[in-house]
Amino acid sequence: MNASLRIGVLSLSVLGLAACASTDNRSAYVEPAKVSNPGDVRIVRDEAYIDYVERNARRRGIHLQWVNVPTKRVTNE
Repeated sequence: MNASLRIGVLSLSVLGLAACASTDNRSAYVEPAKVSNPGDVRIVRDEAYIDYVERNARRRGIHLQWVNVPTKRVTNE
């Protein structure tokens, strides 16, 4: 009796998990963003951010050397 009860509970658990795994309704699906024409976008130095960081570094007496200069994407309009 004890073994058949365990088998029954295990069988119901497996069926319940299989039923949950098969209910995919794409509720978390997000449509990919539209990609603009790469020719419309230029990458330029972010001068405002560079000036801000360099000004704060000078004020604190820190020597600053950019390894990767900050950039931003700008659309051609």
